[in-house]
Amino acid sequence: MSEPILQVRGLVAGYGKKKAVHGIELTLHKGETLLILGHNGAGKTTLMQSIFGLIPPMAGQVRYEGRDITGRNPALNVADGIAFVPQGHGIFASLTVRDNLELGAFVEGDRAKVARHLDDVFSMFPILKERENQIAGTFSGGQKQMLAIGMALMHGPRVLILDEPSIGLAPNLVDRVMKSVAEIKTRFDASIIIVEQNVKYSLPVADRAVVLKTGGIVYEGAPAPLMDHKKLIEFF
Repeated sequence: MSEPILQVRGLVAGYGKKKAVHGIELTLHKGETLLILGHNGAGKTTLMQSIFGLIPPMAGQVRYEGRDITGRNPALNVADGIAFVPQGHGIFASLTVRDNLELGAFVEGDRAKVARHLDDVFSMFPILKERENQIAGTFSGGQKQMLAIGMALMHGPRVLILDEPSIGLAPNLVDRVMKSVAEIKTRFDASIIIVEQNVKYSLPVADRAVVLKTGGIVYEGAPAPLMDHKKLIEFF
């Protein structure tokens, strides 16, 4: 296993006085795709928002490349190479596809890198190239998800967090989005966390899996055992 790029130690987080995750211990290794599964209310999104700095942790620590970034401003995390694609896409609906992608590169000062990243995004999602002058708000749900991922990739993140990328998508689009994960690792040399409920499509792209239940980890290890429906039911 490669060295850790992101480490979560004893993380407690929630809203107000209500705790949604309890003492989470988690490690993302360089070049790894880590899948986090769990039903609604398991604490998946709260955990990701806390890691990214959108919710200040109640306790615990987040370390990135060996440095403590606990509760750090999300803008600083983006500038430091961490990207977060939330549920609901997070695009600028009134702007064109190209404008959205260029805004995704706002922290990247090297224009040559921006051009390379744009070429890579267009290669991964040809529909974005075909419709680069189209208003993003007119896109379908699947196209918006591709655009949101493309925006996150425009500054060449070293860690990419995808929160429920399959939500609301037809099966063929879920398959396309999940297949893009392998391309992201190759093209951008990124380490990836995918938060999902869709077990069928997400397990094949994962190197390692974690199952959350009521704010705690009930399984951590190889994805293969979770292919067994009976085993999966035990954890869910």
